[in-house]
Amino acid sequence: MDIKHIHFVGIGGIGISGLARYMQAQGVKISGSDVAISCSTKYLESLGVKINIPHNRSFITDPSLVIHSAIIKQDNEELICAKNKGISVLSRAEALKIILSQKRVFSVCGAHGKSSTTAMLSAILNQYGAIIGAQSKEFDSNVRATKSHSVVFEADESDGSFLNSNPYCAIVTNAEPEHMEYYDYDLNRFHKAYVDFLSMAKIRVINAEDEFLSILKIDAIRLYPSRDIKNLRFFLKNNEPYSSFSLFNNGHFIGDFEVWGFGRHTALNASLAILASLGELNVELIQENLKNYKGIKKRFDILCNDGCVIIDDYGHHPTEIKSTLDSIRQYTKLKNIQTISAIWQPHKYSRTIHNIDGFVDCFNGVDKLIILPVWRAYEDPIDIDFDGYFGRYDPIFADEIKRNGSSIEIIKDDKVLDTLNSGLIVGFGAGDITYQMRGSV
Repeated sequence: MDIKHIHFVGIGGIGISGLARYMQAQGVKISGSDVAISCSTKYLESLGVKINIPHNRSFITDPSLVIHSAIIKQDNEELICAKNKGISVLSRAEALKIILSQKRVFSVCGAHGKSSTTAMLSAILNQYGAIIGAQSKEFDSNVRATKSHSVVFEADESDGSFLNSNPYCAIVTNAEPEHMEYYDYDLNRFHKAYVDFLSMAKIRVINAEDEFLSILKIDAIRLYPSRDIKNLRFFLKNNEPYSSFSLFNNGHFIGDFEVWGFGRHTALNASLAILASLGELNVELIQENLKNYKGIKKRFDILCNDGCVIIDDYGHHPTEIKSTLDSIRQYTKLKNIQTISAIWQPHKYSRTIHNIDGFVDCFNGVDKLIILPVWRAYEDPIDIDFDGYFGRYDPIFADEIKRNGSSIEIIKDDKVLDTLNSGLIVGFGAGDITYQMRGSV
């Protein structure tokens, strides 16, 4: 397909806006529409992208292709108009197969850690384009809009679209079952998708201590974190969290590395990115480029370091929350902080109830737990006995939180139940808690 003009429906979403910016850098004319103005639409307009708010069939003029986000329904008037005109209409997942088909893709996937690993890899391979599912603080965007034959890409297993990412190098952080509704709760189908993804790639880099990946009979560069990552140390530099470690592979010393962030999972993610880069750059340049990684927005994102510490974290699965809390304990130890308060906004009723035991256990050791209403994400409500499951924490159940400078107010029935203004306060969730934590509700 000769693509000269792409119209994006739902262009304000992070995945779609990133794809739009990347394609603009490849020389393709871009236009788009959405239901409301957002930071993403404003930024794209500043780059010369014509965006219309709200959707309207008149915006479909002569694009070569129309791409829509997953949230857009088939009865959208722009999609109907495009189809009536004989214009190809594809979901983002379907479009990836075309857009990435001629690219040399370093494709990163996994239930946890894929955004951080992709951002680390993009910091190392800084001459390549990058499309990340989160905002990298290194270049203040989720996209490095570089015209390049190679691209670092965060692939998504949640809808199977990672199978359309044309991986030259496939990196898998872990294969813990997640988003099982897409796979009809069939574990064999879920695992087969990962095998198919890896089989497409010329180079494969995997976390070989993952329960499923450890048994795969496939040629791959295998990281055994407990064996290959040594001398792991955490320290503060300019009041920012850093880890240093020595990396080995197959008994061979690769080098000593330093990376932004705390925790064993940070070193694991960085190690996978390093191993995926060894065929592209020498070790010295990898060491230097990795230092450019400054974290990603909403992952151990330090919002306030004055009086108390306020951290926003995207963790919405027990494994992610536990890893972040492990990192936070290292951070509080170095900062001599005495208390940890966790604010949790459960994400989706289905995820919450399917992982309820893990959620109960992952908050072990926090001094105060605040639980917000479930962010339903279009799901029908399910009755969950939060009081019974989490009673041992004596949690505070609140309607919302309000940021007030270096403190956070806990609100219930329009009344302030409590004010957090000391120690370390961390918010977890993939809903609107990030805006509440930032004081922009």
